[in-house]
Amino acid sequence: MVDVGKKAPAFTLLDQNEKKTSLKDFSGKTLVMFFYPKANTGG
Repeated sequence: MVDVGKKAPAFTLLDQNEKKTSLKDFSGKTLVMFFYPKANTGG
């Protein structure tokens, strides 16, 4: 868990096109992320 107000740890995930995307790719930009369990999505 990350405490509110703390920086997120570095990570890399696959996007909807199976391309690796890292948090550092968005450095200096505002970013909103949503994480859902796969069982609750159409994906």
